[in-house]
Amino acid sequence: MADAPIHYARVGAAEVFQGNVLGWIPASTAMLFALLAPALWNGFPLIFPDTGGYLDGPTSRTLVMGRSALYGLFLYAGAPFYFWPNVVLQSALIVWLIVLTMRAHGLGGRPWLALGIVAMLTVCTSLPFFSAQLMPDILFPAAVLALYLLIFHFDRLARWEGFLLAATIAFAIASHMAAAGMCVAIIVAVWLSMRFMPPELAKPQMWFAAASVAAGIALCPISNLAITGNFTFTPGGSSFLFGRLIKDGIVARYLDRLCPDAALRLCSFKADLPQDATTWLWDADSPFQKLGGWKDFGAEERAITWATLERYPVMQARTAVLDSITQFLTFQTEVDDDENAPTIEMFYVHFPHLFAEFMHARQQAQTFDVAPLNDLHWPVAMLSIVGLGLALLLRRWLKIAPEAVALCYVILLALAANAVICGVFSDPSDRYQSRLVWLAPLAIAMLINQRRKTGRTVLTVPAN
Repeated sequence: MADAPIHYARVGAAEVFQGNVLGWIPASTAMLFALLAPALWNGFPLIFPDTGGYLDGPTSRTLVMGRSALYGLFLYAGAPFYFWPNVVLQSALIVWLIVLTMRAHGLGGRPWLALGIVAMLTVCTSLPFFSAQLMPDILFPAAVLALYLLIFHFDRLARWEGFLLAATIAFAIASHMAAAGMCVAIIVAVWLSMRFMPPELAKPQMWFAAASVAAGIALCPISNLAITGNFTFTPGGSSFLFGRLIKDGIVARYLDRLCPDAALRLCSFKADLPQDATTWLWDADSPFQKLGGWKDFGAEERAITWATLERYPVMQARTAVLDSITQFLTFQTEVDDDENAPTIEMFYVHFPHLFAEFMHARQQAQTFDVAPLNDLHWPVAMLSIVGLGLALLLRRWLKIAPEAVALCYVILLALAANAVICGVFSDPSDRYQSRLVWLAPLAIAMLINQRRKTGRTVLTVPAN
């Protein structure tokens, strides 16, 4: 039988930090600098080819395919300060979530342990390359930790902490629609599995977490209306799915059977279909761009998608499963330094006062290769994922604490949901899974430190 859980009264950060101020100030500063290390070394926050697309929303007041106007506004607000406030806030959010998760596991009030865990994640995982980047990817793991804390530790949170966690979830979902699918999948999976959960686990409290997810979904069209004047979800979801069908050869098979057909404009480009989704979606000379992109070609691509589902259900199912499995195992750390032309152009046109410093950053001025880091990052992540699975299977024999079981469960759910969403509705990419996979080593660190504690006792903390 698993050890009894540690019980907490409702407690805020003030009680956790009380008596440890002299430790928390330098430890928190060091954790923040650790997560900012890639940006500090680069001389400018890291960018990605998509960064410029996010900035398009607030600068041109238009919707861009797959790019949240709300996250673009968040970036735009940091422009006067060379975007440093953005990566500082992202890194600070992650530090706070890690410390809050430690408290939920009976490891609170230990600043140097928190620093040790963050240092391990900085060296051994992809975490700092996302917290220091001008992209919403870091919000995916933030939403996972926030959901976990709201579902399994709601009664132990101060009121302001609960609302800030809810705001984190809502902002993450409105910043990227794939986060909405992941969060909904976690909520549904936990709700469906409630009757099968180990009796030692605290009963999940779903209502506030579910409301946070619903608020995030509602915030997406509302924020698009406020920023661009369009009350709609971020466009282009069907285009990303179509790109995956291009890559898997499903569209080519359909066109071989139907073309020539005057009703299908894509027949004119049958011989020029690319072999990958990235070229189809983003190459200036691709058929997708020549046909007008998501605005003008959207209706036809949706019709073809439905037609291929009816005609080739087995092929659709087989490729979806294979792509999901591929995505689950695809999580190498990467930093793009040779395809950033769209973002560079955005900076040149809209932020000329930043351009000189921006171009002097290592990412633009000289190429640098993070691939060698995967000699460490990939095995650490893979072993940690295996460790999470073993922890769930052997939880009673290993006497794993209930809160650790719940954390392992939620993280595996998130990794699986993200792999299915990105593998099926987009195209497998290292970035999609590596933005989340550092949560597995974090959970293993929690397990190890809980096991090292001697004499598990009931902890009572005075309520606010």
